[in-house]
Amino acid sequence: MNISAPSFPAAALSAASPARTQASGELSPEEAEQLRALKTRDREVRQHEQAHQAAAGGLATSGANYSFQRGPDGVNYAVGGEVSLDVSPGRTPEETLRRARQISAAALAPAEPSGQDLAVAARAAQMARRAEADLAASTDGSIARPDIAARTPLLIYAEPRPTKSSLIDVRA
Repeated sequence: MNISAPSFPAAALSAASPARTQASGELSPEEAEQLRALKTRDREVRQHEQAHQAAAGGLATSGANYSFQRGPDGVNYAVGGEVSLDVSPGRTPEETLRRARQISAAALAPAEPSGQDLAVAARAAQMARRAEADLAASTDGSIARPDIAARTPLLIYAEPRPTKSSLIDVRA
């Protein structure tokens, strides 16, 4: 699963033409505004992904991955990102319930969750409901054989993509 910061349209940042002052090498007013916007976006994206990473704990399968845009100063700035999470169910309904709650917490960790983050949280809620139903169906609180549906990996993609891993791709 990848939980991500919303993508930032490159057109919003590249409206200014690269026209540096000839002799001094200084940025034009348009480039200075573009640079300010890129720096702000970079900070927002990194904070967003850091919140996902911190809440994911052991479910994170990688660090944050970023997409970058080169600014008028020649530096790359993060304009989008994602954190991959293992969303496979646990061996027991109890473990699945704990994992679903942590997935939801990771998806909703940023101050402003993206639409894709909300979709992951909704899928985690479904996973939790299945685990709770399995727990309620058992007489002693445990099930020897979890429901087949509970063992199916959650896959959320903006576009259908084949995969063999139990990851959700959350891109916004």
